[in-house]
Amino acid sequence: MSAPNPMPDWYQQGLPHIWLPYSQMKTAPTPLAPRSTQGSHITLTDGRVLVDGVAAWWTACHGYNHPHIQQAVTEQLGTMPHVMFGGMVHEPALRLASRLCALLPGDLERVFFTDSGSVAVEVAMKMAIQYRLNKGERQRTKMLAFRGGYHGDTLATMAVCDPEEGMHHLYGPALAEHVIAPLPVDETSTQTFMALLARHAHELAGIIMEPLVQGAGGMLFHTPEVLRTVRAAADRYDVLLILDEIFTGFGRTGTLFACEQAGITPDIITLSKALTGGTMALAATIARRHVFEAFLSDNPEHALMHGPTFMANPLACACANASLDLFETEPRLEQVATINAIMTEALEPCRALPGVRDVRTLGAIGVVELHAIANPDALRQQLVAHGAWIRPFRNIVYLTPAFTIAEQDLRFLCHTIHTVLAA
Repeated sequence: MSAPNPMPDWYQQGLPHIWLPYSQMKTAPTPLAPRSTQGSHITLTDGRVLVDGVAAWWTACHGYNHPHIQQAVTEQLGTMPHVMFGGMVHEPALRLASRLCALLPGDLERVFFTDSGSVAVEVAMKMAIQYRLNKGERQRTKMLAFRGGYHGDTLATMAVCDPEEGMHHLYGPALAEHVIAPLPVDETSTQTFMALLARHAHELAGIIMEPLVQGAGGMLFHTPEVLRTVRAAADRYDVLLILDEIFTGFGRTGTLFACEQAGITPDIITLSKALTGGTMALAATIARRHVFEAFLSDNPEHALMHGPTFMANPLACACANASLDLFETEPRLEQVATINAIMTEALEPCRALPGVRDVRTLGAIGVVELHAIANPDALRQQLVAHGAWIRPFRNIVYLTPAFTIAEQDLRFLCHTIHTVLAA
């Protein structure tokens, strides 16, 4: 038996200087080293090929290395890789902004570009708060968020994540205090939500939620009716509704945007992840007309004072425009429906396994929920040993594959989950 290939010099020299995300660096397994990607496959430096079941943290909706996106990046790189967006605008950003607004419901028509989902949510929160400040309502600076929710890792967004079960509970003393309510999924939780809203409406700038799926909270699903309940409540108490579609946007739940399934329009929406097809960092915060108009004034202090250095990066905007081309020319939503049908059938046998609490699917999201996972890192290593790149977390093993994944690869992923959990 031949000895395993030694790791390359760059790996051995650089690894001692890296701090990995969401990892206890003292005990975390040695990270893998990809050499290349293609479609739904990741080739490691040692020659192994993994089938990617999570599409690069839910971003690579068209698969890796799609030639249309690559061509767009190459062409943009040759003309203008970056230029500041302060006092200047450029074609890729303006084309992207107009296309996004044409796809979104209602009068969501003003786009503020950033470079990460967390920052997009922070901008949405600033918009909602300053909307009130510009109207002279200086006491309305809090948000209402929901248990099970996740909106980012920066200080402001941590404060609207689940305060007890979420990954950020240790930061409690350092975070701003907001109102945290249960999702109104039944009569009891709806009554609690409405009571909290009535009690705190005078100090609320906005309500923030993930539509249809609370992603990092454990892939927790809820119905479109929940969105309609929250939208009606926000209208009743004159509170802005922010929908965080960073995970759910661009087809992941079966429609281009999750809010379409409820027939509602948020006052502000945040987008990222699949926005560029998993190629570059880009995010957008998009506001309705009445929100934007509250910032129009002869008073310079009424302007939105935010401006990331790389906002509206032309390369990233070119990727996003190319990604939207693919949604127009290739059958992405039909592919999502096919993925859902396959996962619903192929994951169902997991329901009978010991320790499994639930199996559920929505769009291109498949979830096997366990009562507990003692060691997610060890479980991930077992999945890798079978040739699958899947990242269990909390108490779930989940799939969020590229929409272009081959049927045999998808069935392999589902079979691997069953095999590993059965063992």
